[in-house]
Amino acid sequence: MATTVQKITLSPSRDIPFNKLLLSQSNVRRIKAGVSIEELAEDIARRGLLQGLSVRPVVDGAGVETGMFEIPAGGRRYRALEVLVKQKRLARTAPVPCVIREGGIAEEDSLAENVQRAPLHPLDQFRAFLALREKGQSEEEIAAAFFVSVGVVKQRLKLASVAPVLLEVYAEDGLTLDQLMAFTVSGDHARQEQVFERLKTSYDKQPYAIRRMLTEGAVRACDKRAQFIGLEAYVEAGGTILRDLFQGDDGGWLQDVVLVDRLVAEKLKAEADAVTTEGWKWIEMAPDFAYGHTYGLRQLRGETIPLTTEEEASRDALKAEYDRLSEAYAEADELPEEVDARLGEIETAIEAFEARPITFDPLDVARAGAFVSITHDGTPRIERGYVRPEDELPVELEVVAEDVGPHHIAAAAMRSGEAVMADAPMPEPEEDEGLSALSDRLMTELTSHRTLGLRQALGERPEVAFLAALHALTLKSFYRYGSDSCLELDLKSMAFSAQAPGLNDSASAAAIHARHEGWAKVLPKDSADLWEALHDWDSDSRSGLFSHVVSLSVNAVHEAWNRRPRALNHADQLARAVDLDMAAAGWKPTVDNFLGRVTKARILLAVSEAKGPRAAERIAHLKKGDMAREAEALLADTGWLPEPLRGAEPAVGEDTAAQDGTTAMGEDESLEDTEDTTDIPRAVAAE
Repeated sequence: MATTVQKITLSPSRDIPFNKLLLSQSNVRRIKAGVSIEELAEDIARRGLLQGLSVRPVVDGAGVETGMFEIPAGGRRYRALEVLVKQKRLARTAPVPCVIREGGIAEEDSLAENVQRAPLHPLDQFRAFLALREKGQSEEEIAAAFFVSVGVVKQRLKLASVAPVLLEVYAEDGLTLDQLMAFTVSGDHARQEQVFERLKTSYDKQPYAIRRMLTEGAVRACDKRAQFIGLEAYVEAGGTILRDLFQGDDGGWLQDVVLVDRLVAEKLKAEADAVTTEGWKWIEMAPDFAYGHTYGLRQLRGETIPLTTEEEASRDALKAEYDRLSEAYAEADELPEEVDARLGEIETAIEAFEARPITFDPLDVARAGAFVSITHDGTPRIERGYVRPEDELPVELEVVAEDVGPHHIAAAAMRSGEAVMADAPMPEPEEDEGLSALSDRLMTELTSHRTLGLRQALGERPEVAFLAALHALTLKSFYRYGSDSCLELDLKSMAFSAQAPGLNDSASAAAIHARHEGWAKVLPKDSADLWEALHDWDSDSRSGLFSHVVSLSVNAVHEAWNRRPRALNHADQLARAVDLDMAAAGWKPTVDNFLGRVTKARILLAVSEAKGPRAAERIAHLKKGDMAREAEALLADTGWLPEPLRGAEPAVGEDTAAQDGTTAMGEDESLEDTEDTTDIPRAVAAE
């Protein structure tokens, strides 16, 4: 005999006036979560009440219904309605849809309503936002309707635009939300699916690995090439930019590398053409030039175009206004926005007056050239006025009768390439020739005595010796003829046999170039005027120039074919003396300059030293290339340096004379001299 199934009877529902409802103490929700009451009230005002309240009759002590109803499930909706009543947007007697419960336990009703409710799958929300967008609602309207930011709406729409195959995998929990976010970097569905297939066989399935695979070969928007051409020009030319809405991406990635290179070449060509109209003999252009690319070339010294009377008056007026505003707000904790903006405008205008264009002699321009490249921040770098050795004019002997001695003629001959052999026999003049010029042999002998006398006298005059050395080294650094000095000092301006990545764009290279240009502007154009100019300078100016020209000769480069252990030890001493800090100088470990060129063990050691063993363990399983990229991010702001760039420890017993104020050639009180050392060099006497 078949049993009959007991039919279920649902609780009745009816509209109850709002003023007949009250909250129940049986509601299990105590902690605020989700959408706020105010936002829910606005949603109800816009759409109406989408879900009724679960209520129970309130009875008195005798068990008789009082006409009031308590709400064990739906308290947030009641409070939202209460907000609308207080705002007079809803009548106090407005009917509220309710389900009337009589049996069971009130707390169970409240718990069941919250527990049994299945949350919306994120993919459903993404697709719902996309459906609203396709039906004509803007991103701003969707954001306002659901009380989220426009950025959140854009993120949801981006997630919904991932390849349908990947969305289905995500719906089946085959991908995490973080992994799905990583796939949004590229909008190319075919590329997304290709990377997903690679991901199946890859050991590393982390989101950063997905982003890296999707952006392989792309150009970062912060790359100087991208900044040079501009993102708008790239997009207008048909290029696509990969963006990451979920992580910082520094502007994204330019996907079409061939297009980037073409736009860079075209814009560089336009810059070069503009420079060519100035009349230069040659123009070289490239996104990058190696550090020291101007080594061996003479740089022309142009004339700065002076300000006109009107320009001087405008500059002075701007300076006066700047001083007036600075004094007026000197005590202010924060400048008013309009004042701050005006000060910025004045600074820019004054800088424009100071950065005057330079003119060159047309004859010099006709045999010189220029380099056109890109700076590290994407602006054009134009280096004008470099003369190649083969374009130099031939040196002519400047011989003036009676006013120029034979030693000047010999020096001029040396400059023109005619060798003067000191040991070659020189004929003596005949007796009856009258008052003739001295013979070359006699001149050599007499000037040998003079040279020895100069050496002795100069050794007793440190200030003159310093000036003479400065003069000689400055000639080598800034002028064509380094032999215009009688001091045979040599300054080898170091060029690099192996060009390190990014060397020419480094902070140190920029600072050295700016300093060199600054000194070049204050030195006389003609080398013949250099001695008098340096003689008239104050000691601080001389010392500053001396430091610069000596610094150009530093060579602390390790080269396998050129073993110089003592020179490199001295480089360590020099680094300690100047308190060199390569991290403060701007060096950071990257894949190109270090991490991609050492073993995995060294990468892990670097991360362990900078971030601790646990950070190293987290990337230990990665392949070499992936490990190097992750290590670059981990080490970015740590100041970590590889051993060759760290400060060397002082050697045991290192001389500290420079620290206590004594000099190496000074008097030594412990020295017991029993012989007259007047005619012996002091260094020998000290020994």
